[in-house]
Amino acid sequence: MSERVPASGTVHWVGAGLSTGSGLADLCERAGQIRLWHRTEERAAGVLAGLNLAGRAEPRAFTLPALAAELAPGDVVVSMLPAPEHAGLLSACVRARAHFACSSYVSPEVLDQVPAARAAGLVVLTEAGLDPGIDHLFAHSLVGRARAEIGPDTPAAYRLTSYCGGVPAVPNAFRYRFSWAPLGVLNALRAPARYVEDGAEVTAARPWEATRPHVLAGETFEAYPNRDSVPFVEQYGLPAAWTPRAFVRGTLRLDGWREAWEPVFEELRTGDDERIAALARELAAAHPTTDADRDRVVLSVSLWVEAPDRTWTGGYLLDLVGDEEEPAMARCVSRPLALGVRHILDGSLPAGLNRAAETAARSALWLAELSDEGLDFSFRRDI
Repeated sequence: MSERVPASGTVHWVGAGLSTGSGLADLCERAGQIRLWHRTEERAAGVLAGLNLAGRAEPRAFTLPALAAELAPGDVVVSMLPAPEHAGLLSACVRARAHFACSSYVSPEVLDQVPAARAAGLVVLTEAGLDPGIDHLFAHSLVGRARAEIGPDTPAAYRLTSYCGGVPAVPNAFRYRFSWAPLGVLNALRAPARYVEDGAEVTAARPWEATRPHVLAGETFEAYPNRDSVPFVEQYGLPAAWTPRAFVRGTLRLDGWREAWEPVFEELRTGDDERIAALARELAAAHPTTDADRDRVVLSVSLWVEAPDRTWTGGYLLDLVGDEEEPAMARCVSRPLALGVRHILDGSLPAGLNRAAETAARSALWLAELSDEGLDFSFRRDI
């Protein structure tokens, strides 16, 4: 592996959708140069004006060739584009010897390019938003705390649950507020979920059918498993001497969501891709998001570990409501992503793949920094 490429101080923020928020403003304060790439230069300039960043970042019309032509060694590319487009951006970064960051899960296409990026001395930062992102920080911190008290070689049983959801701050009849593309929401529900329950791996072909009540601070939500939880047992560093009784990463919804969405589920049971795409358009039209709406983000990660002679329990809770300046979802996605980019700029992230902060010590550092910058969350022992 070659030496890590020093950061140049130039950041290319690509895409300016719903999750672009104060993280971009933070980087405008700290990076040497920011370029915002959007569909047209005019739209990019409009986004900057709306964020009160006019004159503090350079607007650009995005095409992959146009971006590639401006990349220099040590630049950082931040992708806010849909996940299928990340591989093309990363390929351009490797050719130009530029670093790469995004908030999305690692796709196989991105993973295939990590060896070349590492060999070139480049950072590939992924899963550095809210979920995935802050949830990883919470989980690593909890596992680190429990390891220190229980001991990694002590036989024990554990339950780890991680639930996150974007919901309307004021409950509505639909029990939901779209904070990302409706088609993405529907396709996530169509994907099977794998998790651990009662000590055994379980697969839910229709995740919403595994919905159950989940009480947080006296409020009842509905929670269901999402994607494949099992690989995160290893990613979170849970000791081999500990046996999982439950391990699930999933989604939170307001109480009453499953009943309100039953007509949607009926379509998901029988519809083909064309019908589901049409349904997404219908839902977007029927349930629009307006500037007057306020969103709410709730993230809860908890860990229970029982050893023969003692028990450890703890959990984190983030519960944030958006305001006139910024939606909660944009804040919770863009701020940790910007923090990760800052750690690329200061040289503290190593070359190769980084899924947010991947140790308890680094997670504690990131959480302290996010807290200092006004992102409120709480930790409790013996929950």
